Amino acid sequence: MNQLLRPSETRGEADFGWLKSKHSFSFGSYFDPNHIGFGALRVINEDRVAPSAGFPTHPHQNMEIISYIVSGGLEHKDSLGTGSVIRPGELQRMSAGSGVRHSEYNHSDTDPVHFLQIWIVPEADGLNPNYEQKAFPDAERRDTLKLIGSRNGREGSVVIHQDVDLWASLLSAEKSVSFDIKPGRKVWLQIVKGKLSVDGLSMAAGDGLGLLDAGKIDLVAQENSEFLLFDLAA
Repeated sequence: MNQLLRPSETRGEADFGWLKSKHSFSFGSYFDPNHIGFGALRVINEDRVAPSAGFPTHPHQNMEIISYIVSGGLEHKDSLGTGSVIRPGELQRMSAGSGVRHSEYNHSDTDPVHFLQIWIVPEADGLNPNYEQKAFPDAERRDTLKLIGSRNGREGSVVIHQDVDLWASLLSAEKSVSFDIKPGRKVWLQIVKGKLSVDGLSMAAGDGLGLLDAGKIDLVAQENSEFLLFDLAA
């Protein structure tokens, strides 16, 4: 199968003391011409933010910005008047559209927050900025693929303004799931925790894998694992 493996240790890195970040794709001062993005998927940053620290108010435009919390709590405020704390099992999507300002801070003054910040290029520029946040309990993701983001918000998923389906799974050791990549589609797999075998290829936390060919893939957990699967237009 035609694939692009992105081992965790090859990712770009940034360390600002209060923020430690690993970049699957080019971001900020890190640039790799071989890893600009994957279709409409533009950014996957694995961020760890120190207690009480965070990103002060800053602008965004024409981007779907998604936060997936691994541990801790992320406090969000924006120019739309939204204020919330995002916790594990919840997904936040902010459409920056024609322009929005927001801040993100660790909600705790004692514990770090660990999360994935994901950027997806929208299907059109100049959309009205908007915000959505939903909970997807562990039981809904356990030993299955749970749809948590989609273009049309089906099955209770968060709406993403792009032709993409975002699936999440908490896969117990020795359990397996399969996914059928349709013709004209491609998949990016991002391992959050644990170890997986993907059609015999061993992957661990932080690893990413781009799959470019149609066909069924089998994912087997070698230990308790958590991962995201992006199904994108080729």
